[in-house]
Amino acid sequence: MIYLDNAATGGFKPDCVISAASAALRNSANPGRSGHKLSLACMERVFAARKVLSDFFGGYGYERVVFTKNCTEALNIAIFSLPKDGVVVTTAAEHNSVLRPLEHLKKQGAKVEYVPLNENGDIDLSALENIVKSAAQTGAPVCAAVITLASNVTGASPDIERVRQILPKDCLLICDGAQACGHMTIDMRVTGIDALAVAGHKGMLGIQGSGALIFSERFNPEPLMFGGTGSESYNLNMPDFYPDRLESGTLNFPAIISLAEGALYLSQHLTHHTKVTENLTWQTIEGLKRIGGVEIFSKPNPFGIVAFRLKNMQSEMVAFALSEEFNICVRGGLHCAPLIHKALGSDGLVRASFSAFTPPSAVAALINAVDALSKR
Repeated sequence: MIYLDNAATGGFKPDCVISAASAALRNSANPGRSGHKLSLACMERVFAARKVLSDFFGGYGYERVVFTKNCTEALNIAIFSLPKDGVVVTTAAEHNSVLRPLEHLKKQGAKVEYVPLNENGDIDLSALENIVKSAAQTGAPVCAAVITLASNVTGASPDIERVRQILPKDCLLICDGAQACGHMTIDMRVTGIDALAVAGHKGMLGIQGSGALIFSERFNPEPLMFGGTGSESYNLNMPDFYPDRLESGTLNFPAIISLAEGALYLSQHLTHHTKVTENLTWQTIEGLKRIGGVEIFSKPNPFGIVAFRLKNMQSEMVAFALSEEFNICVRGGLHCAPLIHKALGSDGLVRASFSAFTPPSAVAALINAVDALSKR
């Protein structure tokens, strides 16, 4: 089986990540919930994991790293902490993990403005400038922007530093890092990101069930869940300090350890991974260009994403045929991102997504398979 669905879940984990998760399963206790040695040892490892992630992403200290079960939960915490009557900017490139929480926020009184794509399929920064100016003139300036660092459909990536310059200084910048984390250098302090939602099981090389929300001193998110934290147990309200305020219930210790180990691995290999992955997307795009009836929607990118469609064949059927006939795993459909498909004039695309661990032979196999399907 040739696995080209890494944008959904990374199909290969380094040995160090597997060993770390396995060791956590063999020697785990409830971190910080008991006073015995094993519980305290697990708590220390979770503390170390927070520091690893804060350092890796140029964050704001270990106490502002909160572990979640995935990127979606992290985005929900951030978005539902925004003012219910404010103006929030987002883009047509977003995943439903952003669009659906914002739609719910709209029902509570928030105003949401959507930045369209330009003719190149990138976020239209001129339109963003106009939205920000118009909001300021109405006396209700933009209070937050929720923007993906990489489209999960095309692999397009905005100039996030330029986005930060366009936004008002007091505007919170929340970034969906699901597809970008582990594929590019992200320094939150340098770029002015106030909250970064991290998926652990994709480019970060962790196992499923791992994720994080990392946030600045300017942002004080509210809890979505309420329950035990192991601290201030006499208090019927949630603690007012982080990370406890946002972490109710038992932490997923093996997943957290795997995420931290993935970050440590990437701190040594990120440049190499980026180069290899971008080269794989370039080779794939160049090969698909030579096939009649194929329309490509991606440019070479470090996120490993190549989106295309085959004339007269639905994307889901292409993905099914690639799986059943050629043993190639890709994804067809809308990829939980409906607005970008509307902007691209698409009713669904085939997405092949690579990682630095994808063998080069997989590119030729995919191209030959698509070529065979195109000739029917």
